[in-house]
Amino acid sequence: MFLIRRSKLTDLDVFTKLAKMVHFINLPADKNIISEKISRSKRSFSAVHEHKDPHAPRPDRSAVGDSSLFMFTMEDLSTNNPLGTSMVVSQMGGPGHPNVSFTLERRDFFSKDLAQGTSHMVATLTLDESGKSEIGGLILGPSSRRHPMKLGKQLSLIRFHYMGLHRSIFSDQVLAEMMAPVTSDGHNTVWEYLGRRFINLPYDEADKFCQHSREFMLALLPREPIYLTLLPPEARQLIGQVGPDTVPARRMLEELGFHATDRIDPFDGGPHLEAHTDEIPLVKSTTRARWAGVCAPERTDQTGFVSVDHEGGDFRALYTSYRLDTEAKTIELPQESCDALRVESDDSMGVTPLDLRIAGIQAGMPAMEAAS
Repeated sequence: MFLIRRSKLTDLDVFTKLAKMVHFINLPADKNIISEKISRSKRSFSAVHEHKDPHAPRPDRSAVGDSSLFMFTMEDLSTNNPLGTSMVVSQMGGPGHPNVSFTLERRDFFSKDLAQGTSHMVATLTLDESGKSEIGGLILGPSSRRHPMKLGKQLSLIRFHYMGLHRSIFSDQVLAEMMAPVTSDGHNTVWEYLGRRFINLPYDEADKFCQHSREFMLALLPREPIYLTLLPPEARQLIGQVGPDTVPARRMLEELGFHATDRIDPFDGGPHLEAHTDEIPLVKSTTRARWAGVCAPERTDQTGFVSVDHEGGDFRALYTSYRLDTEAKTIELPQESCDALRVESDDSMGVTPLDLRIAGIQAGMPAMEAAS
């Protein structure tokens, strides 16, 4: 059985090891940075729990912090080993602290005398202060990939389950900055021919510095349009592309309603995907139910995410079978699932119907509603 819980400092060594295997924007291979993220995440989960009252409105961002970070860990309960992580940030940037990207625009030129024309793709620095929520930091150990329980998909989708439970904390738009092709040693072709022309740092160093400050990007990147035609072909062809390991993640997000925008990452040229939060099927279908006791596995009639938020923000979730009474708003679980979630009498539980056994992703109320 695989538990998804709030990340803890005991996960630090494993996360650092995983981060060294592949370059990630949101999870650089730096123990101090990862440790700070885990601590920040703990504060965010705790703040949500402190403001939780079943008879009161759910907390908004003013109560839990404008840029709260929620970091999840998948744990193999048979070994107690962490296998991977994912995260969601309630708000990226805001007034005075913009999220930085390049907006792509095609410009057409035509000469009457020559009777011919050309088209050029132009990149212009864009500063977004709208404060979108952002998902990122998804990484799973190689030995856990292609598991029949689709562990990577669970780690990704749990973020939407949590957003559905605490909708008021998150923005109306969700951003996913997809990883461009990056070599194992942290080399990115777009950065070498574009970003580094203005910021004279290696790609991984510039990316790591972003964890502390983005001022250098605003100070050094040009505000004038950049004609990408001036880049060599090997760099141009990677604009807006994702690395091979990121293709499945992009397809899954597109199934959930995410769409490509005209913006790219200013460092590696990776595409930005966006979705309306309230139109993401898993967010829409997430509900709450009161625990009504244990039931035999053969009596369960649905599958999906079920979660409990314990004292101090100790969030615990499972992909499990269950029996839901929609009228009484009560839920029954097999004993093994109750034990893993550490359910206590009369606990309020989060529920997201989801079937990972079929092709693609299906979720919703009813459970067979297509999530595409």
